[in-house]
Order: sequence, then structure tokens, then C-alpha cells
Amino acid sequence: MKTVTIYTDGACSGNPGPGGWGAILQYGPHEKELSGGEAHTTNNRMELTGVITALQALKEPCIVELYSDSKYVIDAPQKGWARGWKAKGWIKSDKKPALNPDLWERLLALCDYHTVHLHWVKGHADNPYNNRCDELAVAESRKFR
Repeated sequence: MKTVTIYTDGACSGNPGPGGWGAILQYGPHEKELSGGEAHTTNNRMELTGVITALQALKEPCIVELYSDSKYVIDAPQKGWARGWKAKGWIKSDKKPALNPDLWERLLALCDYHTVHLHWVKGHADNPYNNRCDELAVAESRKFR
């Protein structure tokens, strides 16, 4: 299987409010930027949408090294929370509904299709790819102001 590196980030002006996401896909010498946004959304929805869209862009099953500054995106699958929410009908351990079940459903399916290794990176720090994803996400969110 091919190994692809993906960086993603989401942004939202207000929460909820206009939002955007950015992603960078890298395979060997190839690099592709993706971005998009929505007029009324949340930061977590944009974080998830960036990851989902990047994974959907892959044309075959891949090993994916995925980098995000969102603890929500990294921890929920990595610690088994998202699969637990799904198993309980999208109810969290505190008996409250899990947010964004539509997106989590899609992300979990993509994680079953690809071999995804999740990595948390500090946001707005020294990672140029994370910073570029942030620029893409913010630029997309500004289109809806």
C-alpha cells in the first residue's frame, strides 16, 4: 500500500459561524492542497470535514499518516470514544448525545478503508504544513462573512 501524509485544519469565526477547512496531501514528491467551507457551522465540524475530504480524495486504500491540531479529531478515534458512541447509538458515556454523528460515521468508515495513524500537532506553532492548512481554512471561512 502507498503511504500518504495528510495535514488538516479547521477554522470557524464564531462557533457557530462561517467556517473553513484546509488539507494538504503528500505522496512522494507530489503535494495537493484542498479546502472548502460553509456559511454556518462549527469548528469541530470543519476539523472533521477536512479529514474526511482528504481521506475521500485517496483513490485506493492507503497507509495514512494524518496530522491535526484538533484533540477532538485525534482523541475520539484513537481512544476508542467514537466507536463507543456509535455502538451506543451515538450516546456518550455521560448519557448526552454525541455531536456530529453524521461526520463521525463517515470518518470511521474511511478509517476502516484506509490504515490511518493519527498524530496530534500543536496548532499555530512551528509546523509549516499545519500553518498552511490554517491559512487555507481561515481564507475559506472569510468567503462567508
